Amino acid sequence: MHIDLPEKLYYSIGEVAKAFNVQPSLLRFWEKEFKEIQPKKKETGTRKYTPENILTIQFIYHLVKEKGMTLQGAKKQLELKSNTASKQVLLAKLEGVKASLEELKGRV
Repeated sequence: MHIDLPEKLYYSIGEVAKAFNVQPSLLRFWEKEFKEIQPKKKETGTRKYTPENILTIQFIYHLVKEKGMTLQGAKKQLELKSNTASKQVLLAKLEGVKASLEELKGRV
């Protein structure tokens, strides 16, 4: 699903709901169900979604609305995705350390 949102730092709940063609109440419900969606809240309680929140919502929307998964299934997929992403970040850091050590070894 393609989302038509301008590039901004923060989006209102109305903008996000309109982009996904859902009611704002569904986004508030998903906030309670998925710990990965945590929009910033102003003192007045107004939600401000970040681009990272939008990507997570897009993934959840794809799993639940397009693929027909249950919320439990979507939670498991998000967990698997986050574990894989953290492993990839760790591997990239280790590759950097390895390259630095090999460079130092070559100097000696």
